[in-house]
Amino acid sequence: MPKRPTRLDYCQYLLVSPINYTLTNFSNHAEGMSHDAITRFLREEKMTPHLVWDNVRNLIAADPEAYIVFDDTIIDKNSSHKIELVRRQYSGNAHGIVKGIGVVTCVYVSPITKELCIINYRIHDPQGYGMSKIDHVREMLGNVVYHKGLAFRTVLMDTWDATRELMLFIESLNKIYYCTLKSNRLVDDSGGVLGYKAVDSLNWNEREVDQGKIIKIWGFPTEHKIKLFRVEESTHRTDWVVTNDTSQN
Repeated sequence: MPKRPTRLDYCQYLLVSPINYTLTNFSNHAEGMSHDAITRFLREEKMTPHLVWDNVRNLIAADPEAYIVFDDTIIDKNSSHKIELVRRQYSGNAHGIVKGIGVVTCVYVSPITKELCIINYRIHDPQGYGMSKIDHVREMLGNVVYHKGLAFRTVLMDTWDATRELMLFIESLNKIYYCTLKSNRLVDDSGGVLGYKAVDSLNWNEREVDQGKIIKIWGFPTEHKIKLFRVEESTHRTDWVVTNDTSQN
């Protein structure tokens, strides 16, 4: 009689096979497990984000200086035609539109122990859930604060998270954020004298290059100021990083 897979079986398979994670590959390498048994297991088993927290909550050493990191990834499914969650979307790794499943992850990082641990995730399915990536991030961040009660100080996010709604929400939690801005984001570094211009067209003096400059992003409240840094990643790439920690150099 074929052996029924368990959550441990499946998770161990994913850990040791990060490239080919198909059911066929699983059944070919899992002794005593048929393809049909694995299919039934995945169809009937519910692997919710709550299970992630159940398995890591006792492994995390809470740190008031910790970071919460949000990131999204696209699981490439260009050869799939019948998986419901697959849709065409932009992939940063592919630098273009691919067919895949979008996943937004929430990771807890301790700056003291250097340990990191995923504590939550969401499948990005706007047609099914009616939620944007920003909605998922806000929900997971609220869950960290109000339900998990994890101590942390700073939120790290990518460009797509740098929205007015999310940045102001983080500030309302009395937390610090760092995130990158698109090069064409409109900002004002003149205190209203010269008006708004694209981030990549700003002029920088030596002090600002070293310590950052205070700016206002278009669309934010009138007196809302944050600090912008120009980060030269290479001769071909410059990142624009903002933080609400205006004392930061």
